[in-house]
Amino acid sequence: MRIFLLIVSAIITIVLIFLLSTSLSISGSKTPRFGAFLSPQNGFWQNAEASNIDFNEKFTSARLDGKVDVFFDERLVPHVYAEKENDAYFVQGYLHAKFRLWQMEFQTYAAAGRLSEIMGKGKAFLEKDRFFRRLGMVSSAEQSLKTLEANSVTKSELDAYTNGVNAYVETLDPAKYPLEYKLLDYKPEKWTNLKTQLFFKYMSYELAGFDSDFEMTNARSIFSPADIEQLYPIAPDSLDPVVARGTTFQNASHIPKKPGNADSIYFHSSGISNSTLIPQPDKNNGSNNWAVAGSKTKSGAPILCNDPHLGLNLPSLWYEMQLSSPTLNTYGATFPGSPSVIIGFNDSCAWGVTNASRDVKDYYEIEFRDSTMQEYMFNGKWLKSTFRNEIIKIKGEPDVTERIAVTVLGPVMYDKTFPNVLKDGKYYALRWLAQDTSNELLAFNKLNHANNYADYLNAISNYQCPGQNFAFASKSGDIAIRQEGKFPAKWQRQGDYLMPGVDSSYAWQGFIPNSENPAMTNPARGFVSSANQLATDKDYPYYLAGRPFIYRGIIINRWLNRLSNITVEDMQQMQTDTYDVFAEMARPLLLRYLNQQDLSNDELSYINKLKEWNLRTDYNEEGPTILDKWWRRLQKEVFSDEFAKTALPMRTPDNSTLLEGLLRDSTFKFVDNISTPRVESLRQIVSASFKKAAKDLDTAKQSDYLIWGKYKNTGLKHLLNIPSFSRQQLEMGGSLNSINANFRNNGPSWRMIVQLSKDTEAYGVYPGGQSGNPGSKYYDDFVDDWVKGKYFKLLFLNKQEGQNSDKIKWKMTFSKA
Repeated sequence: MRIFLLIVSAIITIVLIFLLSTSLSISGSKTPRFGAFLSPQNGFWQNAEASNIDFNEKFTSARLDGKVDVFFDERLVPHVYAEKENDAYFVQGYLHAKFRLWQMEFQTYAAAGRLSEIMGKGKAFLEKDRFFRRLGMVSSAEQSLKTLEANSVTKSELDAYTNGVNAYVETLDPAKYPLEYKLLDYKPEKWTNLKTQLFFKYMSYELAGFDSDFEMTNARSIFSPADIEQLYPIAPDSLDPVVARGTTFQNASHIPKKPGNADSIYFHSSGISNSTLIPQPDKNNGSNNWAVAGSKTKSGAPILCNDPHLGLNLPSLWYEMQLSSPTLNTYGATFPGSPSVIIGFNDSCAWGVTNASRDVKDYYEIEFRDSTMQEYMFNGKWLKSTFRNEIIKIKGEPDVTERIAVTVLGPVMYDKTFPNVLKDGKYYALRWLAQDTSNELLAFNKLNHANNYADYLNAISNYQCPGQNFAFASKSGDIAIRQEGKFPAKWQRQGDYLMPGVDSSYAWQGFIPNSENPAMTNPARGFVSSANQLATDKDYPYYLAGRPFIYRGIIINRWLNRLSNITVEDMQQMQTDTYDVFAEMARPLLLRYLNQQDLSNDELSYINKLKEWNLRTDYNEEGPTILDKWWRRLQKEVFSDEFAKTALPMRTPDNSTLLEGLLRDSTFKFVDNISTPRVESLRQIVSASFKKAAKDLDTAKQSDYLIWGKYKNTGLKHLLNIPSFSRQQLEMGGSLNSINANFRNNGPSWRMIVQLSKDTEAYGVYPGGQSGNPGSKYYDDFVDDWVKGKYFKLLFLNKQEGQNSDKIKWKMTFSKA
């Protein structure tokens, strides 16, 4: 019996050892090794952070050239004071790693197409990795790194930053690994300069990676050129551009030539690209920025405001800090993974950015000699392809090799080995601006050091991709905005559709000269602004390819035209405003054509709520939900019959297209349902759409999401989509058409207001916290204030003020070993 019990005990012990040391597959996902994860010495218990944690620390490194003092204020924002500027970047890297290591490294894994390496077997991860490998993220980052390292300023800055990251990584043992490493059962890598460039390329994808070439090509195969112009107009009627209407532009110095066969082949092609949906960044990634001159402010000093709208994630995209040395003093939002302040201010000026929403990503159909893709036709000759063999490692599985053909027009994004995006057997090469070598870090380095308008212009002239609207204000009184980037000079509609790639006639023919980019400086109206709308009206001599927004720009300029004696408090109120100008235009139209006499009492109750609505998209309002449901149903009633001609994806016309089409003409061509024998009127379509929307609203009411805040469900999602590490169902208002633009997991990722008075007065907030550790009280401690529209006063202190401030709670000292 004793032997039997010993055998049973041994078997149980062996099984437990196996279970505790092995990752198990549960519901298609891999668990961490439970033994390591639950270990009291090294497991997740070690990530619980005491509420009274002491961040005081002394650190020495042979990589430092002098002493650095870091004062942390009560919000855990570091104020870095270095004797040498490069040491400030070293400490920036160290602090980014200390508080955000997993986040910054995970993002570079995604950019490099390496998620399978840490996430394991899974089609979604592998397909995403294949997508980013084909996009050329790594090779593009490698080429841009050569440019960056050829510049002594940016090389020394990035070298110092990377050394700082690695100085922290070298202090880690498994017990100190951020929690996500333990969950996914892997360990941090050594940081490299390439990883920072990968992060910049990933931001290019997020902000300049959206395209609709395949969807537009499908639309072109169904609709006439005249229909296309109605469905997808180049510029909406209600556009209030970045550069004010009536501005005189110089004649184009570089005029691209449209191919002679474009009218017959490009604009009238009947071939349908048999595509499925292509991975896309969030098309709602946008932003607001504006600067008002001292002539419009109560203090007489310019005020600059910025709130970039990006994915709402935890840990937050941003990390707030001050960097100071004898040659530098700047404060603002930084990217974990990159040195310098990205959006912020210094002793002399402030700057902020919004996305230019320009199309710098085009596809070309390649004619290969055969399926080996060894040769392709170009300009009447068979040219040799080059190849990239990308090794994708998969955790616990054999490696996968992605063989990518490269042509003079770019890498072949889609071929027969990548069938989930194309079914027609064709080959498409990608020409994307982010593939070009560039040095965006130099632009931010120079902005951090800028003293005046001339410095601002010099700084942003180094910026290429993703194109941005750089707003600027200085203590000398200047305000300006400039759409900066490297933009291809295109003939009208070039790149809106898939293009022939058998010769150079459809290739980019050059770039718009930097001096001809849209810009405004010290305008008579006393302000500049942007909100992802088109930069100019039709008088600009170049084609502004892209898919811009319009309604936030309208309400921003309405505010700024109306206001005088502006205060910081006015700007805070404006930046969090929830008024919906699209609803202001759409509601009268819908009510005008609704047959109210045919409505039931329940349906009338919805209409009465819509009529009484104040057009603010506040959390408890029901009006915006009613309008949204109705508008979505109207879009289907108007367009679904024409779009039913194909099961293939097509770009949905913008809200402004339908609204302006109906405002111009109640007999708008697409109102009639072509699948019925009769001719429907707008009144019939509007009434029918409301009847259907009313049923949707009944369902929403029964499910308790009729109020707008619950319906739009704004939240912050952890990068691994772990619910307990996320903050969902936030009680906040706003809409995609409001200045306070948010919906689902997209919204203002950093709100900043800077008054450039003698003593700079600045305020800011972002949805998150300084720590990336879900076990820390500093992980999400800004979220509630952000939701409520509150701001923190930003402590822009000199070193002596920092030493004496009662807002400073901890001190870290760095010195040379």
